[in-house]
Amino acid sequence: MSLYKIMQTMPDSGSLRVDVTGEDGRPIENAVADISFTGEPEEVIDEITTDSNGQTSSVTLPAPPLEFSQEPGVEQPYSEYNLIVRAPGYAPISVNGINIFPGEQSIQNIQLQSLDAGQQSNVFVIGPNTLFGNYPPKIPEAEIKPISNTGEIVLDRVVVPEIVVVHDGAPSDSSANNYYVRFTDYIKNVACSEIYPTWPEATITANVIAIVSFTLNRVYTEWYRNKGYYFTITSSTAYDHKWINERNIFDNVGRIVDEVFADYVSRPNIKQPLLTQYCDGKRTTCAGMSQWGSKSLGDDGYTAIQILRTYYGSNIYINTAEEVSGVPISWPGYTLDIGDSGTEVRTIQEQLASIRQTYSNIPSLAVDGIYGEETAAAVSKFQSIFDLPVTGDVGYSTWYKISQLYVALEKLAELR
Repeated sequence: MSLYKIMQTMPDSGSLRVDVTGEDGRPIENAVADISFTGEPEEVIDEITTDSNGQTSSVTLPAPPLEFSQEPGVEQPYSEYNLIVRAPGYAPISVNGINIFPGEQSIQNIQLQSLDAGQQSNVFVIGPNTLFGNYPPKIPEAEIKPISNTGEIVLDRVVVPEIVVVHDGAPSDSSANNYYVRFTDYIKNVACSEIYPTWPEATITANVIAIVSFTLNRVYTEWYRNKGYYFTITSSTAYDHKWINERNIFDNVGRIVDEVFADYVSRPNIKQPLLTQYCDGKRTTCAGMSQWGSKSLGDDGYTAIQILRTYYGSNIYINTAEEVSGVPISWPGYTLDIGDSGTEVRTIQEQLASIRQTYSNIPSLAVDGIYGEETAAAVSKFQSIFDLPVTGDVGYSTWYKISQLYVALEKLAELR
C-alpha cells in the first residue's frame, strides 16, 4: 500500500516524542530521528532533532479511528512506525513497531551507545499489545501465597524495589536474557503493553494498581528466587506480565504510574500484596479482573477502587508500600510549596542543583532550605521536562521523580 493510501485509511492522529540519552545518562543534543511507517520503512515521513534536553518536539502522525480501541475487534487500534536515531560518535538505533493511538502522545526513550565502546547498530522490534496480539493466557495461581506452609523466605515488609530483574521469556528458558529495569519503568512498560491509553483514566489506574500489586507480590514472596532463579519476574504472559524491551510509553499512562507506583491491593489482616491476576475478558476469562470489563466500568463512571472491588471483592483496599528503596529520603507526606522551609526543602534543592549539571536549562536556585520563587521555577521546569503536571510544588510524584533521577545520575557519575 502506498504512503498516500496508508494516510487516507487513518483519519485520526496521535503524536510521538523521542527522548535521547547516552550511556552516561546525559541528554544528547542534535540527535536526528527519522520516522517511517512500518509498512513503508524506506520512505521517511518526518525527521526530528533533539534539543538540549535530548528531546524532540512532538510530531503528529496518522492513527486509526478512536472507536477501534473502545471495543474488542479485528481492526488494529494503533498505527505502527519505525524509528532510526543517529548522533555523531554514537551507534545508530532502530526501533520498529512504535504504537501510535489517536489523541495520545507516545514517548520513545532511546539510549545511544558510544562508538568508542565498540557498539554497532541495534534493532528492536515492539511486539503487539496483548489485547490485540496472540499470547498464552495466564496460568491460574492463588492470590495469596501460603508462605507458612511452604517455608518460603519473604521480606519483612512491603518495599518498592529500585530495580526488578526481568527474565525475557518463560522461567525455564535459560537462553532468555535478563534485564535490570527500574521498577517504575517496568510498570509503565507493562501497562503500555497490556491496555490501551485511550481508555478512561479510572480504568487505566485500576489496571496499573493491579500490575503493581502483582509485581510486589513477586518481590515480597521472592517467588522466583526461592525456586532457584536469579530474576524477579518474567515477560511471559503465561506466568506474569508482558514486558517488551525498548517499547514506547504513553504519556498519560506514565503520569498515572508516577502517581500510584507504590499502591497495591490488600485484604484485611493479610500482609502480602494480592497477586492480582487479570485477563482480557473476551478471548480468555479468569477469576481476576477482566480488562475489557474494567473499561466498561470506567465508561460507566466507576472509580479505580470500585473497579478493583468489582473483581477482587468488596473487602479489598488500596495499601501503600512502607518504603520506596533507592532514594535518599522518602516523601515527607505533604506537598512542598512556596513558604515552606526545612530539611525536606533543602533535600529537593540539593537534588535539583545536582540534576541541573546535566539538564542545564533548569534555572539555578539557592540551596538554603527555603522554598521561594527560585525553587518553584526550578521545580516547574523539571516537571515540564519529565512529563509531570507543571504546578511548581513538590508532591508525591514530583518528589520521587526528582529523587530517582538524582540517584541515577549520581550512580552514573561514579562509574565515569
